[in-house]
Amino acid sequence: MSLNLYPLARSFLFGIEPETAHDLTLQQLACTQNTLLDRAYRQPWVADPIELAGLNFPNRVGMAAGLDKNAKCIDGLGAMGFGFVEVGTVTPLAQDGNAKPRMFRLPQARALINRLGFNNDGLAAFIANVKKSNFRPQGRLLGLNIGKNASTPIAQATDDYLLCLNGVYAHADYITVNISSPNTQNLRSLQSDEALDALLSALTHRRAELSQEHGKTVPLFLKIAPDLNSEQVNAIASSLQRHGMDGVIATNTTLSRDAVQGMAHGQEVGGLSGAPVREFSNRVISQLRQALGPKFPIIGVGGIMSGNDAIEKIKAGADVVQIYTGLIYEGPRLVHDVALALRQLSRG
Repeated sequence: MSLNLYPLARSFLFGIEPETAHDLTLQQLACTQNTLLDRAYRQPWVADPIELAGLNFPNRVGMAAGLDKNAKCIDGLGAMGFGFVEVGTVTPLAQDGNAKPRMFRLPQARALINRLGFNNDGLAAFIANVKKSNFRPQGRLLGLNIGKNASTPIAQATDDYLLCLNGVYAHADYITVNISSPNTQNLRSLQSDEALDALLSALTHRRAELSQEHGKTVPLFLKIAPDLNSEQVNAIASSLQRHGMDGVIATNTTLSRDAVQGMAHGQEVGGLSGAPVREFSNRVISQLRQALGPKFPIIGVGGIMSGNDAIEKIKAGADVVQIYTGLIYEGPRLVHDVALALRQLSRG
């Protein structure tokens, strides 16, 4: 059914304001997950297991963070065939994010621009929602993505990340440290050498303590931006290895507007996602793979609009992939198409 229904749903959703459409979609997912109504978007399961960062990924396609910031729709997203779902970004305290309007479609480029600004209901509500999900007991993997409050000075950002790490640790298969959103002031400065070393040192030290407390070691991933030069990528790669991080997610949204010049909304402030990010992401992935060697886990995300786009990510050096904007444009069928394409690739 979903193969035929989504074009109709998209026609309706694209006819209303983007953030309203986003919120409406999440409301419907939350209401229909774990009911027979999830057949409207449920996709056939594609098994394609791979071990990565000590985790058994049941297939190679995941939901990227940012769609479900409050972890209300984990099971609904799982029904679409994702082997792993990442929710958040969560911050210690609830916050409204940036002023509206703050989300814009660029259909000509199959892209979105957003400047949401980590709008979320806060850590306590996030954890409560995660605990309601049936996703992990099904053998799927759940990633929890953490950030800082906008009101927290950048010099005290580590405190927010540690608060979030403490809160989500018991409920995550992996935890992603998001330092690459362009929509929280100065956040990307944490990617610089000294700031990154300080943050990762604090997080991995606390992770070691939490491992003892909980009797398990939860992998830590770092999510980075696509707007990094080779020197910056190499420096980040060195920090990842030096601090014993378990993986890297490449990449977040871009600040570049080269691909959307002259388009309606093309110069809006915020992060650009979708097809225009593909080559930026692939370049960073390729550089990371060269710097990190063949075994360090890389999750590739950015501009995947088809199975072939996902294959490009793997060939660039990613082990598994995530999608977000492609789901908005192509619908749940994309999850199945990507999972099938990557399974065929893995089987030669």
